[in-house]
Amino acid sequence: MNQSIKEIASKVPEVTLLFWIIKILATTLGETGGDAVSMTMNLGYAVASIIFIGIFLVAVFAQIMAKKFHRFLYWAVIVATTTAGTTMADFADRSLGIGYPGGASILFILLMLSLGIWYWWEGSIAVETVTTPRVELFYWLAIMFSQTLGTALGDWMADTAGLGYDGGALIFSVGLALIAFLYYKTKASHVLLFWAAFILTRPLGATVGDFLDKPVEHGGLAIGRFTASAILTILMIACILLFPQKAGRHPGKKSKSIDLQETETTPTI
Repeated sequence: MNQSIKEIASKVPEVTLLFWIIKILATTLGETGGDAVSMTMNLGYAVASIIFIGIFLVAVFAQIMAKKFHRFLYWAVIVATTTAGTTMADFADRSLGIGYPGGASILFILLMLSLGIWYWWEGSIAVETVTTPRVELFYWLAIMFSQTLGTALGDWMADTAGLGYDGGALIFSVGLALIAFLYYKTKASHVLLFWAAFILTRPLGATVGDFLDKPVEHGGLAIGRFTASAILTILMIACILLFPQKAGRHPGKKSKSIDLQETETTPTI
């Protein structure tokens, strides 16, 4: 007898450099797209949040019901979480008057609770284990909280801390570089480093998005929100088409198989 390990395809892509490039483009698109609907179209944060939450629910339902990984569907859900996260964070921080520190603190607690419950229920929060509807629900709930938290962090650093959009982007870029160093040079948990990087890419995208569309007198490039969103969408689609992604994989349960060479008997003459 020998034991073979059957690999199971995950519902999320392999975490490679391309994954992080598209993730940053998606989070930047979430900032410009969310602001385009809530501010440029003057719908307000509450109405924009309702719209994007509705889009997210439809997209995540389609993602969970899918039998295998679909790259465009996956990234559509990511964009839905980041646009919804943008408007929801702005609604909490500005319309409700919670402020950036209060909003970021509440969202951090919610994120830690979602990850903690996920770990308690499943025994792992590794993205490679996202192969069942229940685990996928935990995954997307954590993603939504992390995207919303990232928006609040980005605005907090750029506005309240006075670093500006370029300064905020630099700080979060240094944070991501530190995580990469820990990943390759230390024995730190890769699972925890993944979630730390996932959180930090959101405020990086938020500050870059604001840098693209804010007026020049406010430290931005004054590129229109719809124009910036269109450019980012084209770049995302180009990356997805030109560099196809594979589904992540993780080992499933060991299955026993019979080694024919060991069990076959040689007939005697």
